[in-house]
Amino acid sequence: MSTQTPHATGHVSDGDTNAVPSFEASGGDWSEIAEEAARLGEERIVVNMGPQHPSTHGVLRLMLEIDGETVTEARAGIGYLHTGIEKNMEFRTWTQGVTFCTRMDYVAPLFQEAAYCLAIEKLLGITDDVPERATVIRVLMMELNRIASHLVCLATAGNELGATTVMTTGFTAREEILKIFELVTGLRMNHAYIRPGGVAQDIPPGAVDAVREALVTVRHYLGQLEDLMMANPILHLRTKGIANLSLAACMALGMTGPVLRSSGLPYDVRKADPYCGYETYDFDVPTSTDADAWARIVLRFEECYQSMRIVEQTLDRLQAMGAGPVMVADKKVAWPAQLAVGADGMGNSLDHIKEIMGTSMEALIHHFKLVTEGFRVPAGQVFQTVEHPRGELGVHLVSDGGTKPYRAHFRDPSFNNLQAVSMMCEGGQVADVVVSVASLDPVLGGVDR
Repeated sequence: MSTQTPHATGHVSDGDTNAVPSFEASGGDWSEIAEEAARLGEERIVVNMGPQHPSTHGVLRLMLEIDGETVTEARAGIGYLHTGIEKNMEFRTWTQGVTFCTRMDYVAPLFQEAAYCLAIEKLLGITDDVPERATVIRVLMMELNRIASHLVCLATAGNELGATTVMTTGFTAREEILKIFELVTGLRMNHAYIRPGGVAQDIPPGAVDAVREALVTVRHYLGQLEDLMMANPILHLRTKGIANLSLAACMALGMTGPVLRSSGLPYDVRKADPYCGYETYDFDVPTSTDADAWARIVLRFEECYQSMRIVEQTLDRLQAMGAGPVMVADKKVAWPAQLAVGADGMGNSLDHIKEIMGTSMEALIHHFKLVTEGFRVPAGQVFQTVEHPRGELGVHLVSDGGTKPYRAHFRDPSFNNLQAVSMMCEGGQVADVVVSVASLDPVLGGVDR
């Protein structure tokens, strides 16, 4: 980074006899601009909001130039949560990559897993070989995750505006879904449950009934949230007409998800380019033309109810089809472990261990090579998209024919959506910056990855 100090470059007439100095930033940090402005007696202030501010949805740094209470310029500073996940994936097998990408957007981990595995399956040419039961389970888990993600957005937004009851109600509802995740995958977050070729294991006995019961509870809490938020005059004043972003602006900035749909365009990857059989499910894509923060709150409520419709359809299908395989039959790809819950947690079933250790040397060698080396993926590249709670999530995978990705790159929707911060905030009040960021619902784990 340049270390030049920003300096006054001239004077601009303000229509009177006074002259107003203008500033040109030629590198360095914004603190230097603030120092220069202070030295010349300017009343404008440059402040840092974050990177540890409670309303920046992670370690996001917002650099705001303010004139009184008005934001005259806003910039987003990212990179404080950089984990090197994409680079690390180049040194792990294709299956191990799932445990990395699930940790990017930690609020919606199952979507990264699904997109990554769908891309691998395309490269392997086994998309049509994935068992139907595994595909339905993937849809079930993703839609539950969409509800949980939207609940976090609504809950934290309410808390940031001073309504703590909104946060406690939202997180109480989310807890019901995390219990389901723990029941099915063994983990509340960062599941690594969706694997190339299917899922790690079938849903356990009683899971369908447990999900139905959880939906009743979540619907009850969603009703409470609506009562708390929809008729609240303070929330109306804080969000209506705030953080406006027109359809033209959304298209120019590459916005997707609820932000784009709040400007009137019903773009949803599940409808536009279906995957996992979404074309066979009955659901709607809610939109609005208000294009403000209020519209995005309403849309997220509506999307939760639409996800519930899809979840109920998946439960009916799982009950109708009965037990069946949840991993491709090809043993060169399929993870060989038969998982079971034992005294030391979830792992290989004792029967499977007994078989490969005691009766089949070939099975033991195959298990060892598949787990340690992984399977080979034909050389080529692929791009796969899914509809993430925050917008369109894209995965670009490149294979050189080996057992590890040559390159893995993710188009995270939070990263693209953050471009809108300046357009939303400039000209508004400082208090509206919190509303603007909350309406984008960024998760910095996905932004920095």
